[in-house]
Amino acid sequence: MRPAGRRGTIDVIAGLAMTPNLATWGIAGAATLGVILRPFGWPEAVWAVLGAVLLVVLGLLPWHDALDGVAKGTDVYLFLVGMMLLAEIARKEGLFDWLATIAVRMAKGSATRLFLLVYVVGTVVTVFLSNDACAVVLTPAVYAATKAAKVENPLPYLFICAFIANAASFVLPISNPANLVVFADHMPPLGEWLKTFGLPSVLAIVTTYLVLRVTQNGVLKSQEIATDVEAASLGLGGKVAGAGIVATAVALIGSSAAGIELGLPTFIAGLATTLVVLAIKRGGLVAVVKDVSWSVLPLVAGLFVLVEALEKSGVLKMIADQLKAYAQVDPAGTAWGSGVVVAVGSNLVNNLPAGLLAGAAVHAAAVSKTIAAAILIGVDLGPNLSVTGSLATILWLTAIRREGEDVGFWRFLKLGLLVMPPALLLALAGLLLV
Repeated sequence: MRPAGRRGTIDVIAGLAMTPNLATWGIAGAATLGVILRPFGWPEAVWAVLGAVLLVVLGLLPWHDALDGVAKGTDVYLFLVGMMLLAEIARKEGLFDWLATIAVRMAKGSATRLFLLVYVVGTVVTVFLSNDACAVVLTPAVYAATKAAKVENPLPYLFICAFIANAASFVLPISNPANLVVFADHMPPLGEWLKTFGLPSVLAIVTTYLVLRVTQNGVLKSQEIATDVEAASLGLGGKVAGAGIVATAVALIGSSAAGIELGLPTFIAGLATTLVVLAIKRGGLVAVVKDVSWSVLPLVAGLFVLVEALEKSGVLKMIADQLKAYAQVDPAGTAWGSGVVVAVGSNLVNNLPAGLLAGAAVHAAAVSKTIAAAILIGVDLGPNLSVTGSLATILWLTAIRREGEDVGFWRFLKLGLLVMPPALLLALAGLLLV
C-alpha cells in the first residue's frame, strides 16, 4: 500500500505543477482567439496585451520575463516603425496616386491585365522589401489604382496584397522577418538559400496566382476599367519618398548579406526619408504621426510575451523532443508533417510567435536542413489561411480599413482554404525534390 500512496502523492504534485501550465496555455489560447475574432469589436492589440498582462498579474509569468519577451521584439518594432513611416509619408505626398495612374494606363481597360500587373508588382515588393512592406506600402497604392480606374469592387486587387505578401516571402532571407527568426545565427548563404527555396517559391507564387485568378474571375469579368485616367503629378516630396523606399530596399539587401538585423536600417531609412520630406514641406510632422497605425506595436509586443510564457511552460522542450524523435525515424515524413502542422499552427498563434517557437525547437532538436526549410515554408506560407495568420495580413487588414474596406475572419478563411493548401503542398513537394 505504501508504494501506491507514494505514487498517488507524486501524481498530485505533478497535477499541481501542471495547473499553472494549463492556465498559461488557456490564457494564451483565449488571447489568440480574441485577436482572431475581435469580440466586442475591440482591436486585435487589446486582446494580445490583455492576455500578456493577465499572465503577469496572476503570477504565471514573472514581470522581468515578460519584459524580456517584449525586448525580443525590438528589431521587429524598429522594422515596422520604419516601414509605416515610409508608407505614410509616401501616401501623403501622392506617390501612390502617381503610381496608380501608371498602372491603370498600362492595364489599357483590362481588369485581368490590371490583376496580373498588381500581382507582379506585389511579388517584387515582397521579395525585395519584405511581406510587411507589401502590406503597408503596396496596399494603399493598389487601392489608389482601383479608385483611379473607377473599379466598383476593389477587393480582388486588394486580396493580392495579402496573399502574395506570404506566398513570395521565402524567395530571399529578407522577404520575411520570420525567416531571420527561424534560422537565426544558422542562416544559410544566399546561394544555398536560392538553391533550397527557389523552386518552392516559384511553385507557391504561381499556384497562389492561379487560384486567386480563378476565384476572383467572376468579379473581374463583371468590372470595367477606366482608360481616360488623368495623369497625376509627382512633387519633390513624392520623389524623395520614392527614393527613400528604393534606398530602403538596397539597405535591406545589404544588411542581409552582411548578417545585420533589418530593424535598425529600416527605421533609419524610414525616419530619414520622413524628416527630409517634412523639411521640404516645412511642417506636417503631427499629421504623419497621427495617421501611423501605432496599435500594431502593442499587438506584436503582446504576442512576444505570450510566446515567452509558452516557452517557460515547457512547450518548447516538448516540441523539440517530439521533432527530434520523428526526424530520426522518418525524415521525409517529418518534413511533410512539420511543414503542414506549423502552417496550420501559425494561424492559431500568428506566424511570428510560431516562428520563434519553431526556430528555437529546430535548433534544440538539431534536425536536418530539409526539415528546417519545411518548417520555414509552413511559417511563411501557412498564414494565407486566415486573416490573423501573419503580421503582414494584420497590417493589410489595418490598411484596407483605413480606406473604408473590411474583410471578416470567415470571409478570408473561405478564400484561404482554397488558396493556401495547394500552394503549401506544392512548395513542400518542390523542397523535397530539391
